[in-house]
Amino acid sequence: MITFPEGFVWGAATAAYQIEGAVGLDGRGPSIWDTFSHTPGRVAGGDTGDVACDHYHRYPADVALMAELGLPAYRFSVSWARVAPDGRGLNPRGLDFYDRLVDELVARGIEPIVTLYHWDLPQALEDTGGWTARDTAERFADYAAAVHDRLGDRVPTWTTLNEPWCSAYLGYGNGVHAPGQRDPGKAFAAVHHLLLAHGLGTQALRSAGARSIGLTLNPASVSPVDPADPADVAAARLVDGLQNRIFLDPVLRGEYPADVAHLVRAHIRDTDLKVISEPIDLLGVNYYMPLYVRARPGATGGGEAYPGTRDIEFLPAEGPVTEMGWLIEPAGLTRLLERIGRDYPGTPLMITENGGAFPEGTADADRIGYLDGHLRAAHEAISRGVDLRGYLVWSLLDNFEWAEGYRKRFGIVHVDYDTQRREPKDSALWYRDVIRRNGLEG
Repeated sequence: MITFPEGFVWGAATAAYQIEGAVGLDGRGPSIWDTFSHTPGRVAGGDTGDVACDHYHRYPADVALMAELGLPAYRFSVSWARVAPDGRGLNPRGLDFYDRLVDELVARGIEPIVTLYHWDLPQALEDTGGWTARDTAERFADYAAAVHDRLGDRVPTWTTLNEPWCSAYLGYGNGVHAPGQRDPGKAFAAVHHLLLAHGLGTQALRSAGARSIGLTLNPASVSPVDPADPADVAAARLVDGLQNRIFLDPVLRGEYPADVAHLVRAHIRDTDLKVISEPIDLLGVNYYMPLYVRARPGATGGGEAYPGTRDIEFLPAEGPVTEMGWLIEPAGLTRLLERIGRDYPGTPLMITENGGAFPEGTADADRIGYLDGHLRAAHEAISRGVDLRGYLVWSLLDNFEWAEGYRKRFGIVHVDYDTQRREPKDSALWYRDVIRRNGLEG
């Protein structure tokens, strides 16, 4: 047996826009993803999240399914547009839904882990600048306080933001995610204001008595193709700065890394870094694949998702890949966790997302192999001294996979979108057994 530490947290994760549906009910306002998905050509197949998995209506059965699978914890996000349709004020009917959901989870013995922002910014705030505007960060703190006021007595663990890298670079850099803008300057303004929102939100949650507060990032293991080539090493350093350190350093060290600080300097005010570096109790790590880069004159770099990386080549995947084309390399997770533990000691870690898109169906041996490999990699990191506290699989349900629409399936539970019937895949039953024994067969 490969056994995980006592108290290791097991669970699954979802996001509001990807599963809830009910976009026009009970006072919910439009989010940037409503606008984006209804814009022709933005989402594969013209799909939208209007119905998604209809979790808004089917949550009691979904929670019962979680209990049947033995999930001790469930990470979900709150829709800001449902709770505060214009980004300000409060919609009590929107909060009522999350009140009912949390009650259902607690009644089933499942610990709720709340993410306050998983990309669905109220469109009203985007209309006044979105994450390029400092005011959005301040509105986020108000929103965080309001949600905690309603749910804080039953929710022990709070995450401010999910993957600000995606919100900033994919939303404002290359435009493949909402709000679909393509402007590197706006992307870096968003980086800083997202981090400021995290800090202000952390302060608001701490003042309200939140027990455990964290931030979820999507860091990557970035490696030079030739570790002996100084140019390749420099290329990897720059990409690491844009992917990892521009988020990790301000939060955990109170400063932007020197090599990328100039990109955000215009947006920093005197006390911002003190706010951003408010102590956190947990760092969430979403891991999907590593990056390999090398210096090559004339290369186009990572495009607008990695501004300033011309003359750097991002190598295509070599080896097994998921249906997203993402390289399957569990060892990259071990390297990443070790690196974070070494460079930023003292902050407990949790894998808050890990999973893969594989062909439709309930017989999903490839997904089992993927999860098994990554859990072994996580255990290896623990054996090397990394303070890793838990693992949440992405995702509980097949769902609206952002710009990919419904054609990519990450769920351990199959969803028939025509009937909304749920059916656990083989991977869900396998994961249930992993949780029961707190480990893997040797």
